[in-house]
Amino acid sequence: MRLEQIYTGCLAHAAYYLESKGEVAIFDPLREVQPYIDRANKDNAKIKYVFETHFHADFVSGHLDLKKKTGAEIVFGPTAQPGYDALVAKDNQFFEIGDYRVKALHTPGHTMESTTYLLIDEKGREHGIITGDTLFIGDVGRPDLAQHIVSELTQEKLAGHLFDSLRNKIMPLNDKLIVYPNHGAGSACGKMMSKETTDTLGHQKEVNYALRPDMTKDEFIKELLTGLTPPPGYFPQNVLMNIKGYESLDTVMERGIKPLSPDAFEAAANETGALMLDTRNPEDFAKGFIPNSINIGLKGNFAQWVGEMIPNIKQEILLITYPNQEEEAITRLSRVGYDHAIGFLKGGFKDWKNSKKEFEEVGRITSGIYAKAYHAEMPLVFDIRKQSEYNSEHVIGSINVPLNVLNKHLAQFPKEVPFVIYCAGGYRSMIAASMLKQRGWDDFVDVSDGYAGIAKTNIDRSEYICPTTLL
Repeated sequence: MRLEQIYTGCLAHAAYYLESKGEVAIFDPLREVQPYIDRANKDNAKIKYVFETHFHADFVSGHLDLKKKTGAEIVFGPTAQPGYDALVAKDNQFFEIGDYRVKALHTPGHTMESTTYLLIDEKGREHGIITGDTLFIGDVGRPDLAQHIVSELTQEKLAGHLFDSLRNKIMPLNDKLIVYPNHGAGSACGKMMSKETTDTLGHQKEVNYALRPDMTKDEFIKELLTGLTPPPGYFPQNVLMNIKGYESLDTVMERGIKPLSPDAFEAAANETGALMLDTRNPEDFAKGFIPNSINIGLKGNFAQWVGEMIPNIKQEILLITYPNQEEEAITRLSRVGYDHAIGFLKGGFKDWKNSKKEFEEVGRITSGIYAKAYHAEMPLVFDIRKQSEYNSEHVIGSINVPLNVLNKHLAQFPKEVPFVIYCAGGYRSMIAASMLKQRGWDDFVDVSDGYAGIAKTNIDRSEYICPTTLL
């Protein structure tokens, strides 16, 4: 079977390209659709269907632009109610892609319209299942997202539906089937996804906690809901965009690709109230940045942290990037629904600095300097990693304020006492540092190599939960 997984690591996202006899189906495409179109053109094929496993929360799908540009038909599973023209499949409905067939299996639980697509080859053999967020490698989809859109869909109700879907629709299938999920490790759509992005269904039945055959429904619900952290704030907004529709990426790109001189950039920031987003690496941002700008580096989990730290997806944004990275930044913003970039600093920060305009710096130290010059004085230390990371090991006496809840705990950071912040390796702590600087904090330093560096020093560390954890 000619099936290709197209994996995007920064989003931990998998789309799928299926081709037979000049016909193509795309499953769960990203916002930028030209690569799928180019691939089909290379195969002298036409995109016939765009299959969506559900209304996604963690990214804005490219189904509408694919339909507009290729005429492909959008397919959702049963109960879906999109605000645009699409085919809502019936349970067990078949679709033909050349000599292949695709069977829609309604598998509610992650969301009510969630659907798994069974792939059947030209000889009638079942090859695999594209499971969306119903079944991951090592995990299953979290059932607490839909309630943020429809309040009566409680996480307990959806978890019960997911139990039934797994037992009645997925587990009876052939063990040799290949499982093709929508996400891998790093996605916020599950708790403990594997680094692997495919597996056989039979192996998953052996190792995936959610597929234990002796589990009762009550046990499943309890285990599934235990340890769930709050979903990122942008998730409900992305769901609504996928349900109701959105602007074409071409329109978004045209609005954002506007080069601005330092004077014009400064004027735009003052006149519009746009957020200045600097996407350079943390080490370069620390050496000099435009006052009131925040840093979320493109080389990290850019889209997810934009979604976590910028509450309003309609926020206007002015970009500071390395030269020729503006288009990439706008594309990656659009993947999570931030469609309102209104321009970028032409020539980047170098031109801003050369124009003699004001800039600021962030104090950074290495873990070695921290161990020699700071730790003995017992400074106030903030650990902005996830609580699970902190619980595993941390600097004794440090206060845990996970980055995703930083905005809710700003009062914990003193302005009259110097302090130190660190994360795992310097990426998240620079996001925190930039936001603290934007809000008026100045007397602190960031550990550039984070806890990874600190762990290699000889200072005392703790493996126990500290009572100063803030959540």
